[in-house]
Amino acid sequence: MSDHHAAAPSVAPSRPRPGAGQILGELLLTAGVLVLLFVVYEAFWTNIASGRLQAGVESRLEQAWSDGSGVVAGQPIPPLTPVPGEGFARIHMPAIDIKYAVVEGVDGENLRAGPGHYPASQLPGEPGNFALAAHRIGSGAAFQHLDGLEACNAVVVETEYQWLTYRVLPLATDPAARAAAARNCLSPAQTARVTDGDYAHLQGRRITLPGDVDVINPLPSAPWTAPGDDLESVATLTTCHPLFSNTERMIVHAMLVETIPKSSGGRPAALQER
Repeated sequence: MSDHHAAAPSVAPSRPRPGAGQILGELLLTAGVLVLLFVVYEAFWTNIASGRLQAGVESRLEQAWSDGSGVVAGQPIPPLTPVPGEGFARIHMPAIDIKYAVVEGVDGENLRAGPGHYPASQLPGEPGNFALAAHRIGSGAAFQHLDGLEACNAVVVETEYQWLTYRVLPLATDPAARAAAARNCLSPAQTARVTDGDYAHLQGRRITLPGDVDVINPLPSAPWTAPGDDLESVATLTTCHPLFSNTERMIVHAMLVETIPKSSGGRPAALQER
């Protein structure tokens, strides 16, 4: 009679418990994947949605302008009457290859559609400050390359009846350097004002904090006063800084140097600058 031996039960090898370093590595890997997904969402998907919104604003703007009766030479220009959330102008920055329809308002929905006009600021061509905001990353990223603007670069604002060309103010703070830069694109009177006059404190591009709301005052970064004919017409562009953060703000200031009625058939030569 043969012996029968019971088979010993198999025992699975024990797995070592993960160490703290491994756990930390897995957590960092997961966090990295989540950050990457967020970046893709912000920089890709929101841009697609904003592109559709901007196309709708542009289409409605073009339709409204084509339905107008127009203005012949010598007639007064009708006042702008922006409707909240709707387009009323276009902004062109040829040096950084930008062209967008501008909407009225700066809340989240407005800025998803394109650059938005601060309703409390002045309108294009008026004495005072025509102030705009736009995203730098995601939601169209209309002002992503605002840091590429240099002194005297053109910011052209197009309305139904006019072309208005603004020039970025000197970036330097030294009066002599400011004067040298300003003489390249501003009038002698404007050069004096930005060199040692009431606009001498304004740099063409600078970084500030989100609470610096005085940048959209009629005379930017000065105590608020009612806009009057003694003020230059300036444009102020605001966006977040640095990329992927809203801890600071990038500000660009430009001054109006040329206005061309569309009834003249002319267009600014600045549109061809690069």
